[in-house]
Amino acid sequence: MSATTTAPARAIDAGSPMMELRGVSRRFEKKLDFAGRIAKRLGAPVREEVVHAVDNVDLTIRKGEVVGLVGESGCGKSTLGRMVAGIMPPSDGTILRNGVDIRSLSHAAAKEMKLRTQMIFQDPYASLNPRMRVADIVGEAPLVHGITTRTGYEAYVDEQMRRAGLDPAFKRRYPHQFSGGQRQRIGIARALAVKPDFIVCDEAVAALDVSIQAQILNLFMRLRTELDLTYLFISHDLGVVEHLSDRVVIMYLGRVVEEAPTETVFSQPNHPYTQSLLASVPRIENRKRAFAVVKGEIPSPLNPPPGCHFHPRCPHAMERCKVEKPVLKEVAPGQRSACHLNDAA
Repeated sequence: MSATTTAPARAIDAGSPMMELRGVSRRFEKKLDFAGRIAKRLGAPVREEVVHAVDNVDLTIRKGEVVGLVGESGCGKSTLGRMVAGIMPPSDGTILRNGVDIRSLSHAAAKEMKLRTQMIFQDPYASLNPRMRVADIVGEAPLVHGITTRTGYEAYVDEQMRRAGLDPAFKRRYPHQFSGGQRQRIGIARALAVKPDFIVCDEAVAALDVSIQAQILNLFMRLRTELDLTYLFISHDLGVVEHLSDRVVIMYLGRVVEEAPTETVFSQPNHPYTQSLLASVPRIENRKRAFAVVKGEIPSPLNPPPGCHFHPRCPHAMERCKVEKPVLKEVAPGQRSACHLNDAA
């Protein structure tokens, strides 16, 4: 993503984190139907299926940060983003917003918290209601929640559309009358219309052309400065994350395996999985080198491997890796990694 500009360094509040996850897990359970229960009673080897989408994640996001969340498809990063955005509750663990457990909030405080935490989705075609005009998509929530009045409705919608780079003259159109990049700008305008301070971007540029990606990413960074926003930016594109993020979190099969400032992750990766991901990224300076892809397929979250989840694909796996889960611990200032090789060093 060479067309984007590197995010300027910003002072981060070292006080209470804006968003904090403590031991957060999310499981999806498929119960046995009637026939399955009968078969189980008769001795058939059937059981309820449990998908371990997110497994005991700790994550801290401070005010003003852009945290990049990276991993292969199926690693649980989108599920984690939905829990952070309040769309989905965790199965276990605690999520704190400005130091307060969101489960302890009153109805009014919980409503306010959800308004201030918005999500921008991957597919701009599916995330907009095709039966609604753009003015209603952008302005409905602010009107319902009293952020604008019926009198000031039109002017408020125009303001949000201009901020997202859209011409207000098109507000009477329907989503199908816009391009993919314009639809994503509509999604951004909708999110900003309720005045959030924290935004979860779930693969927000993955479905767009490269040139349009650059425009949207630059828009994100401009809005960050103008509105003092904090982002959790979910992506599988390491090039995008490198330009956009202050800190990078690497996920593998529901677990965080490494976390560090962006510069550290790209210059001194610690975990073998992070090293494998970076080795697979095409670089101009290494254009003569053959790409080293991560070998093997990511295991099924229905039956994750014991011990370190990455050990079936890791070139450095030891016997210990097959039975003992590594602990995410500090290996350098600001850098944490979950690998038994750090104990052997």
